[in-house]
Amino acid sequence: MQRKTVSLSLASCLAVLASGISIAPAFAAERPNVIVIMSDDQGVGDYGFMGNPVIRTPELDAMHRRSGFLSKFYVSPVCAPTRACLMTGRYNYRTRCIDTYIGRAMMDSDEVTIAEFLAGAGYRTGIYGKWHMGDNYPLRAMDQGFQDSLVHRGGGIGQPSDPIGAEGKYTDPTLIKNGEETPMKGYCTDLYFDAAMDFIDQSVQADENFFTYIATNAPHGPFHDVPEALYQEYLQVDFSPILINKLNPKRLEQESDKLARIAAMITNIDENVGRLFTKLDTLGIRENTIVIYLNDNGPNTMRYVGDMRGMKSHVDDGGIRSPLVFHWPAKVNAGHRSDVLCAHIDLLPTLLDACGVDVPADHKLDGRSFLPLLTGQATSLPPRQVVLQTHRGDQPQPYHHFALHEEPWKLVHPSGFGRESFSGQPRLQLYDLRKDPRQKNNVADQHPEVVRRLKQDYDAWFQDVSSTRPDNYAPPRIVIGTEHELQSVLTRQDWRHTQGRPWAGNSNGVWLLEAPEAGEYKIELIFSGGHPAGKATISAGPMTETLAIAAGKRRGHTAEMKLPAGKLTLGVDVVFEGKVQGPHQVILTRRDR
Repeated sequence: MQRKTVSLSLASCLAVLASGISIAPAFAAERPNVIVIMSDDQGVGDYGFMGNPVIRTPELDAMHRRSGFLSKFYVSPVCAPTRACLMTGRYNYRTRCIDTYIGRAMMDSDEVTIAEFLAGAGYRTGIYGKWHMGDNYPLRAMDQGFQDSLVHRGGGIGQPSDPIGAEGKYTDPTLIKNGEETPMKGYCTDLYFDAAMDFIDQSVQADENFFTYIATNAPHGPFHDVPEALYQEYLQVDFSPILINKLNPKRLEQESDKLARIAAMITNIDENVGRLFTKLDTLGIRENTIVIYLNDNGPNTMRYVGDMRGMKSHVDDGGIRSPLVFHWPAKVNAGHRSDVLCAHIDLLPTLLDACGVDVPADHKLDGRSFLPLLTGQATSLPPRQVVLQTHRGDQPQPYHHFALHEEPWKLVHPSGFGRESFSGQPRLQLYDLRKDPRQKNNVADQHPEVVRRLKQDYDAWFQDVSSTRPDNYAPPRIVIGTEHELQSVLTRQDWRHTQGRPWAGNSNGVWLLEAPEAGEYKIELIFSGGHPAGKATISAGPMTETLAIAAGKRRGHTAEMKLPAGKLTLGVDVVFEGKVQGPHQVILTRRDR
């Protein structure tokens, strides 16, 4: 039977989601199920099949042998931008998600995700692990197409967005299940895979296709809480073969301990991948289930990245490359390989292509389907360029920390992720990656015409992505007081920073909110503890309220305020011993609904 194609307008997709209607097309059994697994800070070289001689990944090595493989696959240099690109098929600069914290890792709710497209086509959708594009309505994964959601807040466990009392807990964490803080028992990666497999089992029992997104926060730091047995095993390992730099004995010992912790987390993910395939076999669905594995950026230390250079946050290839392992026995032959330039923006169009879901003609995507490369229908695709740019700050700056790729050329300005801008004129570098994958030989002077042409192409790209919508880089707002989220937990992850270092104890910030209607709220201020007595002033639009803060008391400081309808800024100035700082978290609870 010829496969039918689902063609839904964006309005139809969103209407389906809003109504809660489940579409179950007659041809559902013929469509593939989809599982996307993405690790956090793992790095392009942290796999046995990529040549790593130390870190054990036997299950992923076996998956690689059975799968199609993209050897030239690019991601962004840091977490949230990669996730926005992957979820939307669009450059993250179009989505308002431009950094990793302080309100700039929030994706505009108008963006349409893979989950929304597939849910609109009758798939059950679930996310397990890291979302990192907004912790409050309407920005959460559960607001963006995921019908089942088990996630942590912020960019990782161990950050200021952690639930109170569960700070830094990879083991027995408190996770957010469908919007509710839920204490769990077990190691976080195991819990994500457990929940994902339960979701898959339920989908199969209901005879429904599924899209399952497993996004681990491992091996992202902090590294204090890792699988103990694997950690003890790796403490006996010599990590010198994967260290980039020579270190003195004391530093080598410290780095080896950190790498033992990172490797333990990676091998734990690998073991869970093995458990997942066993589950697919038990359910009898391996043949027509797409399973994809990738990492979100370069490694979180300076370690082995194959024949490249760089690490997380770098725009050198070691910081922005990932293997893309594509397992689909029904359509993709084991060992099929392509070295065509592909990137995270291509994942959405590829999966929609595989699932027979059309993208409306008026919906702009930056990516393209790479499925023909893996099914053998094509050995090449039309030439294209991929641009990757990310740096700290409230708004992207032209030429700052970017790389433009056009095979075989790489035009790059590695001006540093950690700075908001750079001084002077951009000092552009050009590399021929076909001859020089380690980027040792800058050939900009030998090929000025290539530099000039690619610079013009970058200019056009930057202008295009920067004019996607009015006020293109305005931060999204948290919407409060609706039935979708009557209690909003506001953290330093999503505040707009105003004072001090962003997450330091003495820092401060404000939250950009929007209230559809006026309402009565209880406002609770939460502190990290150990503070003296003080006084807090809460301001929300034209309203202000003051309250005394008891010494050392973390919770229970509350005020009642009526907040007006419309856009407003919520700020809290706390004075301790004559110095002003912000709270650790704020909880807003609508009282009159």
